[in-house]
Order: sequence, then structure tokens, then C-alpha cells
Amino acid sequence: MKTFFKNLLVKILSGQVKRLREKNKFKIVGVVGSIGKTSTKIAIAKVLQSGLRVQYQEGNYNDFVSVPLVIFGHEMPGIWNIFSWAWVLIGNEFQLTTKYPFDVVVLELGTDHPGDINKFRFYLYLDYAVITAITPEHMEFFKTIEEVAIEEGSVSYFSDTVFINKDLTESLPENIDHKKIIFYGKDFGSAYKIENVAKIKNKFDFDVTFEGKKILDLSSPSVSEVQIYSVAIAGIIGSRLGLSNEEIQKGSEMIESFAGRMQELRGIKNSIIIDETNPNESIPKIKKRDSEHTYLQRQMSDITLNRFNKTTTELKGRDHVLRIMKTINKPIIEFKNPKLIQEMIAKQQEKQEVNKPISDFALKYGLSPHFRCLKEECNIIDLLKQKGVAL
Repeated sequence: MKTFFKNLLVKILSGQVKRLREKNKFKIVGVVGSIGKTSTKIAIAKVLQSGLRVQYQEGNYNDFVSVPLVIFGHEMPGIWNIFSWAWVLIGNEFQLTTKYPFDVVVLELGTDHPGDINKFRFYLYLDYAVITAITPEHMEFFKTIEEVAIEEGSVSYFSDTVFINKDLTESLPENIDHKKIIFYGKDFGSAYKIENVAKIKNKFDFDVTFEGKKILDLSSPSVSEVQIYSVAIAGIIGSRLGLSNEEIQKGSEMIESFAGRMQELRGIKNSIIIDETNPNESIPKIKKRDSEHTYLQRQMSDITLNRFNKTTTELKGRDHVLRIMKTINKPIIEFKNPKLIQEMIAKQQEKQEVNKPISDFALKYGLSPHFRCLKEECNIIDLLKQKGVAL
């Protein structure tokens, strides 16, 4: 019954989106990728707002049902709240009788299973798509990095232009239309290249060049150099949509250090740390009862330790997923004593703190050279070394 109702909603909402696009002229920017979708979406929206009317949503409305709600500017009702859904659909019909008040819509398109991205082509066509990264993700459903590449790359089927982060893309699908692709990043071969990165106090300054010519001078109040990619592609799309350099610079300065469900920063030994909330809502909340030992054992049972493609270590807890990625064939962590690590994670606070550059869950592991925790209980990196975890 739930699936039937959901499919019915999708059919009605997708038809309304198509009619809205037919009646109005506005651009759509879609962001996909293994990491950094939300931060990139917000960066693009903030920059474009300096000169255009922009519709977007700061959270992670990124599935087949919630994306149309972003376009029409609605919150997501409960699936069985029939009255609220009726109000949403009636509001959309009213919107279709008037002029759409936005120049650009910025969307985040998510995937959990193969084929999820391709479903969006049923009601979307993107003027610009951004692939933030192609790295191991949801590997319980994607067996290889090539399958991840096929999934993320399928956005090209319903996009005019596809920007791809060259630095964070481990693989590309063989059948992708290279005529649509424009690379950005620091690596050789990027059409839009990030250069002259400098850390000045609490922000990064950097240039963006196009085919060797400097086109943008940007600043980003990021806690992490990794987040420069989000600001850079925001400036690039801004220039494509006709914003002046002054407007782009102004917009980039409005971007705050990203807070949200996923955070990125440089880790030790040139690794990249990704810290995100665990979206598995099916896990029941643990109630503290019985003995302390039983309580701890139940917490530990929710923690899994994985290795992907020899380069990525994943520690998945009840509320967070912590991924440490390397670009060479040696992981940053090897699990010589997984049970001990499970116990250590279970004993830590696992709740994301809003508006923090990265959650305590990641910081307490001491994997970033940019942050130090002076409390004895935070020095987990030393404890891991003492207990047989190779770093």
C-alpha cells in the first residue's frame, strides 16, 4: 500500500514538474556524487543568489519524491498525511497558473541503489550537472567502483553539460558522452583549474583558470581545503550563467563553513575524511536497560568495519559513517583488532553537533592534522596504536 501511494505521488508530482518547465524559462542545476553533494549544492545556491533568484533547499531532499517539493518550495509531509499532501498538490496547481518566481533551481540528486539516478530523467532535464566525486559508496549495493561510476555518470543522460571533479573521480563509465563533460580540479587535464591555493587566517584564497587564463579570484571560509571544490564549481557555474566576477566573489564570501549531514576534511597521511550521518532509520533506538555490559554489546552490534578497493576504510556506527580514503593502494587504517575498535566507537558520543565544521565523532579519532583535542578521552588515535591498529 505504501509503495502504491508513493508511486502515485511521484506520477502526479512529476507531471506537475514537467508542466512547470514547459510554462516557464528557468535553469536547473543538479548535483550528484559519492561525497559532498549537499555542501556543493549550498555553495552553488549561495553564489548564484548574488545576482539571480534561486530556489533550493538546505537539507538533503534528494530522492525521487522529495526533489519535486524543492522545485515548488514545499516541506516533506509524512507519507500518510493525506491532508498535507493534498495541500501540496493544490499549491502546485496554483503555482502553474502564475509565473515561476525563480531564475535557477539547484537540486541534489541522491542514490542508494543502482538505477536511482536514472529515474530522475522521468521528469527532469538539467542545464548543468555536477559530479562531485566518484568514490566507494553504498558498497553493499554497488559491488565495484565501476558500478558506482555508471550510476553517478547516468546523470549525463538528462543533462546538457556535466562538470566532473577530476581530482576525486576514481573511475568513469565507458559509455559516458565525453562531449558533455568538463573537468574541474587541481589535477592536470582539468579545463577549469584551481590554482594558487593559500590559507589566510580562517579562509582559503585561490584562483580558477580556464584553459590557462585566470577567470576567477575566490575566497572561501572553509575549515577544509577539500571544500574549495564546492566553492570553485559554484563560481564556475555562476560565470556560465552570466554573473560578474564581483557578484561571484560576493556570493562566495557568503558561504559559511559547511554544516550538514556530511563533512569533509584532509586527514593524516594525505587521506580524506568523510563524516556523515547514517541514514539507516530502520535501526531501533537503544534503550539503556539491563546491565551496562549488555547495553554496550548492543551498541557494538550496530557498528560495522569495512574495507573497499584497498583505498577506503569505513567505520559505520549507529548515527555516523566515517570513511577515510587514500589515493594509493594502502588504507589509512587496517583492522587488526576489530572488536576493540567496535567497543571504542560504542563508548563515544555519536551525535552530530549542528554548525560544527566536522562532528566530534571524527575529531575524536585524531585522524585530522588540523584539529587537536586536549582531553585525555579524545586521544583515541594513540589508543588504537597501542591496541594493534595499524596507521
